[in-house]
This record gives sequence, structure tokens and C-alpha cells, in this order.
Amino acid sequence: MKELKYQLKTTIKLAIPVIIGQLGHMMMGVVDSLMVGRLGVIPLAAASLANSIFFLILVVGIGFSYAITPYVAMAYGKKEFSECGVVLRQGLLAGIGIAIVLTVITFGMAGVIPGLKQSTEVVNETIPYMKILGWSIIPVLIFQVYRQFSEGLFYMKPAMIIIIAANILNALFNWIFIFGHWGFPAMGLAGAGYSTFGTRTVMAGMLAAYILSSRKFKPFEPGLHYKKIDWQMMGKLVKLGLASAFQNFFEVGAFAGAAVLVGWFGAKELAAHQIALNMAAITFMFGLGISSSASVRVGNAVGRKDFVYARWAGFISVFLSAVVMGSFGILFIIFRKQLPQLYVTDISVINIASSLLIIAALFQISDGVQVVSLGILRGLADTRFPTIITFIAYWVIGLPCGYLLGFVMNYKAQGVWVGLFLGLTVSALLLTARFYKLTRSKTG
Repeated sequence: MKELKYQLKTTIKLAIPVIIGQLGHMMMGVVDSLMVGRLGVIPLAAASLANSIFFLILVVGIGFSYAITPYVAMAYGKKEFSECGVVLRQGLLAGIGIAIVLTVITFGMAGVIPGLKQSTEVVNETIPYMKILGWSIIPVLIFQVYRQFSEGLFYMKPAMIIIIAANILNALFNWIFIFGHWGFPAMGLAGAGYSTFGTRTVMAGMLAAYILSSRKFKPFEPGLHYKKIDWQMMGKLVKLGLASAFQNFFEVGAFAGAAVLVGWFGAKELAAHQIALNMAAITFMFGLGISSSASVRVGNAVGRKDFVYARWAGFISVFLSAVVMGSFGILFIIFRKQLPQLYVTDISVINIASSLLIIAALFQISDGVQVVSLGILRGLADTRFPTIITFIAYWVIGLPCGYLLGFVMNYKAQGVWVGLFLGLTVSALLLTARFYKLTRSKTG
């Protein structure tokens, strides 16, 4: 019991600032949806489609940045402080390179949108908005690299504070660019895109400036004094980073695919999907925050070669995430009618969204367990099997079952969401079993 209390206290202490930061990041998207929702169903549906596709591209870069945290934590655990700076510098090189490639891909994908069988009105709004979002990938990746570096050293608050401040800036930019204030024309949905780009650029500059100037980080040599490319470290980052990227891609890709499938039923169904997904994404930030703190703790323990501690830290984090996410599931069921009314007044959209929130309530525990399991496996630098598991769970089971239930069995949007529930559950069970097997072999 004493060890249990210690592990819970440590996990919660580290997770809270990460959760607040993740919520702050998520709230920018929620505020965008709330403000865009005032423009009508078509702009909201266009935002849903564009963000689903764009995030599918962006998570490849974000997934790569996740590799930085465990390697920084391992170096910190071994007290090789200068190695932490090496990880940061090589991560920046790779991250910016990946960001440039992803920006080009985003522009290419914008040209594919007319072939996705969406309504003409939605397509016309989606394409310019998505192109604007594409320019924000570079500042996002710069911010992520510095953020993962900071969190790998157990400094969770800098990113949190900057993200909170960015929410205020984003809301102001939205007010100016979407509706037209302070001499700017009303740009509608495109204005939300310009707001996102501007906010993300400021965030990247602020976090980079803080880490490079703060005395707290000087022992870890975060300066940009490149002498050469460290191919060995680059190889480690690419191996773990690409695995994390594919894991993110398979999961987010399933939700993006679900958005396309739901869009075939009509703009109202797609708008309802966006509302329910926004709510589920907010609670997911709690699981993601716990996952980030767990990854750092496991990675640091591996650096110290304390695998018993790593096992405790991992399973306590899984348990905590299941409890927290399960509690949110109950709230989803209780307030399933009231929550959609924060976005729209259309009764048919509200009814569809409320039914989707019931399904979202059912997969809360699975979602929380799978994201934490991915984090603790990342802390072990485990790459191959988690990637295979996520592919099978979402693309072999989740999406096909969603299509079968939605179109063949005619459960429509609700059927697609049940498919997502099945994929998340399979992923949670297999990833947890993987961590159990690996840590058992290390601890005897």
C-alpha cells in the first residue's frame, strides 16, 4: 500500500501539468469549433473534414517528437546530461525536415478532397482552410521537440504555461479574423486557419526562447551549437519516432476514415460526429497527459536499470487512466443531451451527437488504457509490436467493423462509432499484455 500510494502520488504530480497543457491545446480546437459553429453547419462540417485529414498528417510529425522524451529521460537517469542536448539538437534537425515534407503532403491532400464524395458546399470551404493549416506544421514540430525535451527532464510546466497563454491569443485572433474586427475583413473559416497558424508560431518561439535562456536547462546543453550529425542518435530517434508516428497514424487515421464514412450520410451527421469527437478528444487529453508522465518515469527508470520501478510506474498509470476515463464516461451519459447544445441549436444534429456520446462513454476506459500503454512501451523503447497491434486494432478490426455496422447493417453513424469502440478495446488489451510480458521478463 505504501508503494501504491507513492506511485499514485508521483504519477498524479507529474501528470497534472501535462494534462492541463494537453487540455489547453485541445481547448484551442474546441474554441475554434465553437466560434466556427456560429457561422453555420456547413463551415462546421468543413472544419471537421479538414481537421480530420490534416491531423492525420500532423500526427506523423507529433509521433516522431514523442521519441525525444524517453531518450532524454534515459540519459537523465544515467546522469549523462550532455547527451540530453544531443537528443534535442538531432531531434530538431529531423523534426524540421519531417515538417517540410508534411507541409508539402498537406497541400497535395487538399487537392484530393473533391474526390471524397462530400457535398460541394463543404468541399469549397475545406480546401482553402486546410492549405492555411499546412503552413502551421513547422512551428508545431519545433514546439513539440522543445516540449518533449523539457518533459523528459521532468519540467512539465513551461509548455503548460505557454499553451494556456496561447488560448487567449487564439481566441483573440479568431475574433479578429473570423468575424472581422480591428480593420480586418471577416474571413469566416479561413480566418480560423490564420489564427491557428499565428498562435502556433508564437508558441514555438516562446518555448524555444525560454529553454535556450533558462538556467535550469544549462546543465543539459540545449544550445544549437551543432558540430556534426550524430548518426547513432539520429538512428535511434528515427526508429522509435517512426514507430510512434505510425502508431498515431493508424489510430488517428481510423478516426479520419470514420469522419469520411460519416460524411457520406450527410452534413448533419458529419457535424454531429465533430461535436462528439471534440468532447471525446477533451477527455482523451487526460489519458494522454498520464501517458506522457508515465513514459518519462518508465524511461528514467530504464536509464537507472530499475525495471521493478518501471513496472510499478507503468501499471499504476494504466490503473489511474482507467479510473479517470471511466468517470468521464459516466458524465457523457448523464449530459449527452446538454453537451451538443454548446455547439449548435439544430435539434437533429443534437440528437445524433447525443447518441454518439453514449458510444464515446463506452470506449473511454479502452481509450485511456491504450494511450497509456503506448506511452509506457515507448518508455521501454519498444517499437515493432505496438505498431503491429495498432494497425490490426484500427485497420483490420475497427474501420471494417464500422463500415459493416454503419452501411451493411444500416446503423449509420452510430455503427461507425461502434467499430471505433471495438478497435480501441482490442488495442488496449493487447498493448497492456505486451507491457506485462516485457517487464515480467526483466524483473523475473
